[in-house]
Amino acid sequence: MKSTKLLQVALLSSFMVLGWSCKDKEDTEPVIDPSSEVAVNNWIYDVMDEVYYWVSDLGTPIADDSDPEDYFESLLYKPTDRFSVIYPDYQELINSLSGVTLEAGYEFQLYLESTGSTNVIAEISYVKKGSPAEAAGLVRGDIITHINGVQMTTENYRELLGETEAQHTITYLSINPSSLVYEEQAPLTLEVVQLSENPNYIDTVYTIEGQKIGYFMYNFFAPGNGGTSTVYDQETDEIFAKFKAEGIQHLIIDFRYNGGGYVSSATNLASLIAPNVTNTDIFSKTKYNNILMSEIPELANVKTAFKVKAQNLGNILEGNRVYVLTSQRTASASELVINGLKPYLDVFMIGDVTYGKNVGSIPFEDEDNPDNPYGILPIVSQSFNSLDQSDYSTGFTPNIEVRESSERLSPLGNVNELLLRTAIEQITGVPSSGRFEKLDRKDIGSTLERKVRFGNMIENQIIK
Repeated sequence: MKSTKLLQVALLSSFMVLGWSCKDKEDTEPVIDPSSEVAVNNWIYDVMDEVYYWVSDLGTPIADDSDPEDYFESLLYKPTDRFSVIYPDYQELINSLSGVTLEAGYEFQLYLESTGSTNVIAEISYVKKGSPAEAAGLVRGDIITHINGVQMTTENYRELLGETEAQHTITYLSINPSSLVYEEQAPLTLEVVQLSENPNYIDTVYTIEGQKIGYFMYNFFAPGNGGTSTVYDQETDEIFAKFKAEGIQHLIIDFRYNGGGYVSSATNLASLIAPNVTNTDIFSKTKYNNILMSEIPELANVKTAFKVKAQNLGNILEGNRVYVLTSQRTASASELVINGLKPYLDVFMIGDVTYGKNVGSIPFEDEDNPDNPYGILPIVSQSFNSLDQSDYSTGFTPNIEVRESSERLSPLGNVNELLLRTAIEQITGVPSSGRFEKLDRKDIGSTLERKVRFGNMIENQIIK
């Protein structure tokens, strides 16, 4: 019988009452080795055949003794479904969704070295606190050219990125702060550790041209560092309490590196921003496949309400506006927040067109079979705001379009950093007097896109 514990938590407790499960197997069916591909694939099919959002368009399965990853792919509704994924280890999947991964602790953007070149360079986007990369002195804007002594190219960079998941050596350039010239550094060997990344990356209050501005960089949605922990949500609340105590007039939320995560944390953040909301005001609505909604009436009208938060800033934001910094890697739960806030205040976006994902997932494990290590993240739902709007499958277009890649990277939180500078100019009405070199670079990818959480909106809720 299929494990439905996570689904029960995520959707409604009614699943427990109704005893929702897979079809009973006939006693006469042959015994299947629980460690076999057949056992894994039968479980995959049972889950997908009941919860998959596009269940009516479920693909024709290949042989049930196929590799589970190939079998899962055969079931997906292509090309519409760009998002459902399978992972070889369920626990690693859950850890990754909470920001716990084995890594050196830095993210980077990939570019062609120059027009017409096949060489690839990696510019560090940000370094994680408490990581080996931070201890080694790497900083945002450093440029990596080689991994384990091999020059990155368009042919090999994907393979080389895989080598960063274990101890590895990088050859890199760092800018000389006096000459502003990039200089090659000695090769650096980086260890990998089990790192718990905190999504609350930067919070600062600026006073510029008489305007008090709160800036919050939030890099993924997770309530805590695993299990039922809500330590990150609590820290977010404390940051907004500080903003409120300091009497900010404007709020900038930086989602440029935020590829998604848990809906519960998205609801928490939105509840700190939307003005005058109560626990009867609707943040989002969720729709499941037609079979689920017809067989389980409680799923036909699922609504997520805002929380009442003492730290809410909505009433003190001038012009009933929040500024959101975006990129093409702003995805899923980040877009859920943007969409959910739009009926309540002016969401003014600065950056690039967002990723475009209005559907959600639930992580499944086979609790009845300890020999099956796999986890799957199928698309099970579509999200709407209180006005029944869900028209962002191609992304949200910013009010002011500007790409981070068009300049050399300044430190995050620095008022001269491109996206933050543009938001401050919009708030104060005073253009920056600085001179900044413009670059024309071809963006070919980011390590953020390799994260399990990237592009995922995780529907299961932490029970509180």
